[in-house]
Amino acid sequence: MEQLDFIVMIVFALLIFSIGLAFTRMGSKSSQAFFEAGGETPWWINGLSLFISYFSAGTFVVWGSIAYKHGAVANVIQLTMAVSGLLVAMFIAAKWKRTGTRTAAEYIGKRLGTNAQQFYTYLILILSLVNTGAVLYPVGKMVYVATPFSLNACIIGIGVVIVLYTAAGGLWAVLVTDVVQFIILMAAVLIVIPAAFGEIGGVNNLFVKAPEHFFEPFTSDYTAGFMLAFIGYQTVYIGGNWAYVQRYTSVASERQAKKVAYLFAGLYLVSPVIWMLPPMIYRIINPNLQGLDPEGAYMMLCQRVLPAGLIGLVLSGMVSATSSKANTTINLAATVFAQDVYRVFRPQASDKEQILVARVFTLLFGAGTIGVAMLVPQAGGIVEVVLSIAAIAGGALFAPVIWSLFSTRQTSVSVVTTTVVALLINLFFKVIAPSLIGLKFNRTVETLLGVGLPLLLLAGFEIYYYLKGMHSAKALQLRQEQAVPPVLSEAHHVEAKRQNVFGTTVIVIASAVVGLGIFILGTLSATNTVVMLVGGAIFTLSLVGYWRIRTTA
Repeated sequence: MEQLDFIVMIVFALLIFSIGLAFTRMGSKSSQAFFEAGGETPWWINGLSLFISYFSAGTFVVWGSIAYKHGAVANVIQLTMAVSGLLVAMFIAAKWKRTGTRTAAEYIGKRLGTNAQQFYTYLILILSLVNTGAVLYPVGKMVYVATPFSLNACIIGIGVVIVLYTAAGGLWAVLVTDVVQFIILMAAVLIVIPAAFGEIGGVNNLFVKAPEHFFEPFTSDYTAGFMLAFIGYQTVYIGGNWAYVQRYTSVASERQAKKVAYLFAGLYLVSPVIWMLPPMIYRIINPNLQGLDPEGAYMMLCQRVLPAGLIGLVLSGMVSATSSKANTTINLAATVFAQDVYRVFRPQASDKEQILVARVFTLLFGAGTIGVAMLVPQAGGIVEVVLSIAAIAGGALFAPVIWSLFSTRQTSVSVVTTTVVALLINLFFKVIAPSLIGLKFNRTVETLLGVGLPLLLLAGFEIYYYLKGMHSAKALQLRQEQAVPPVLSEAHHVEAKRQNVFGTTVIVIASAVVGLGIFILGTLSATNTVVMLVGGAIFTLSLVGYWRIRTTA
């Protein structure tokens, strides 16, 4: 990388950080603004935020590594997420909004009781710490591949920036930076793909020079059975992950909650074809990467085909996209701690006190995730970490709570028992069985066990309670409360609208800055036509968006 690339990265990092600061004052006024973003955010903002935060959980490194090694199977894995998103839109998203709660933790407290709420809260905080560390690692890995800095220095630097802007602006900062990061990412990928095809002599050579079986949809590790099991896991994860639940509960209506998930599904239906092309193309250019090196294939390609300045842009897009997963999880952890842990000990805590506690916790939690990220290489690389977390914890933690959205029979005993039993069994077969008895499941069986076991246990409890004629008193009480939806004051709607106008205004102004910056880079680049076209389109659309806001506000 050259000096211009570093300048580009610094400019875009300052832009994202400035967005967080722009919401500091708004987030400081009330807990509703900091934790809920007003409670009536536009569905398209939440949908883009859901997509980019989910998409960025290592797409460039995790699935990019698989795309380099195995080809089209990475596209098929990504398409399972579109199917899962569709199922969430049809059956789950509106259920969360109907609960009338702000967070999954609040729902668990009402539906299953305080003890269950505390049990899941502490488990989620631990999982969030590991998950966020697993996200910071690929961000640091991409910057490390392209710069002279050490891997740990990259992780620390990026982690500090993410933690600071998340602590400053709360949920609004997360949502708006996610949308802007989506725009940077799209621009970066649209620029790198034509340059990559030019490097190998055209689209046709991707098919002619690709290794044997490179375009087959399944492999011995990633079979059709794995894909079906993964759809089950993704459905549970997209529908039950506490950070994503915020995207369904912070919109105005059940219909908009569904739109959030439908937008997610639509983007995942199209995006895999685009996202996985660069590492697949790099396999043609350099087929000799071994060990953990394929995790850096995306950035290696960019360094080879892009001129100075554009490498910094692409890296900014990748870092921005992957960072959004981290800021989403960190914000969720801070919200849960302030509202569902701290308030247990200080129920009289004021809004300002809760916001201060959330900000302090964000800083401490962020420091912990940076430490975890540095340990990822010792766990066998990011692919192993991400898929291991999925196999062990995803279904056990989220499936029981989702089931309770549909059933009035499940109790705290059945739900917590299911989680504990499923976690212990999955942990045994993943960690202990391979060394103790020499039994190691493949990815298909791991994923099936991770999702299928909790569902089987829940079905058993459901049948038992049905035969006993039992219903949960808390579930019936919650159903009665849902039958009479709360009436929000006019002042609430006015304040929510004001926040929405400010949020969308920040988005279009930041997008205009991104578009103008890309256009300027295009004038300095040998591949200026594509770059200037992308930058000009973003700038023009941003101006149109700003005009619409001004005329309709």
